[in-house]
Amino acid sequence: MGERVVAEGARRRRRPTKRGTVLSEQLIVDTSLRLIREHGAAALTVRRLGAALGADPSAVYRYFRDTDDLLLAVADELIGRTLRRFRPSGEWRADLRALGLMMHADYQAHPQAAMLTCARVTGRAHEIQAVETILGILRGAGFPDAEAVRIYHVFVDQTLSFAALDAATLALPVGPREAEERAWRETYARLPADSHPHIAATARVLVAEMGRSGYPAALEMVLAAAKARLGAVLSPPRPFP
Repeated sequence: MGERVVAEGARRRRRPTKRGTVLSEQLIVDTSLRLIREHGAAALTVRRLGAALGADPSAVYRYFRDTDDLLLAVADELIGRTLRRFRPSGEWRADLRALGLMMHADYQAHPQAAMLTCARVTGRAHEIQAVETILGILRGAGFPDAEAVRIYHVFVDQTLSFAALDAATLALPVGPREAEERAWRETYARLPADSHPHIAATARVLVAEMGRSGYPAALEMVLAAAKARLGAVLSPPRPFP
């Protein structure tokens, strides 16, 4: 796609497409997510989008400058899907836990898109709302501004890193993914104790643990560290005896 963007006021298509639908930014983003899920990153082309939408491919230019602009909109939509489900409880750790698990789950529902978008900064409405929400949770809990930003950074980067890692596993073809799963059961679980005592001693737990995402446990570690940090920040220094 080129740089032929149409002015904001002229974007809406007034006539329906060949399939009787009226194009919108949301429709194009939802269709892009479906194409990426079904066919991978290579599906994000104007030609494929036009075919899926039943519209002339050039109509996409009314909404997006190029495919990267569209990809940022897709990234922002994934964030928006989390925010639309999130219901704050008022308890900061419960709220961060819920947000983190929702974010991770929403990316895992679209692993191909997750690999394309986890490292991107969209600067769009949903991402801005997410940054505001998380910083508000942390500042509301009593974290000073510098601490709130630091914990926000760790929380978000950890969530997105695990989302990308787990998405990469989900996006593997069935054969290689099953081979990796067998490696834990058929290689690691059978290593002898005399040569690999620590693996042999923990084999049963190791096989079970490595078969699932490490994100929930990592999230709890971050929340525990944040709680300890908040306690240190809020506790007044003891006077010298």
